[in-house]
Amino acid sequence: MKLINIGFGNAVSARRIVAVVSPESAPIKRLGQEAREGGVLIDASFGRKTKSVLIMDSGHVIWSSLTPESIIARCTDQEDTESEEERE
Repeated sequence: MKLINIGFGNAVSARRIVAVVSPESAPIKRLGQEAREGGVLIDASFGRKTKSVLIMDSGHVIWSSLTPESIIARCTDQEDTESEEERE
């Protein structure tokens, strides 16, 4: 299982991420509010400005203070590492 650091020492399973999106649009804000009300919101931003929203295959919504580009780059790095390990 590969873990992706999403800031402040928190990590999520790379294989369980469905989408990494910006929190600026109204539908994503609404998704966050519904997740909070449903008890499936994980606020990993530690009070900082939320810069990305991770949607997980379990239905959980995670707020992170890292940019979506940063999280995507970390996921891509993990995939590259996995490919190199398979070749060896």
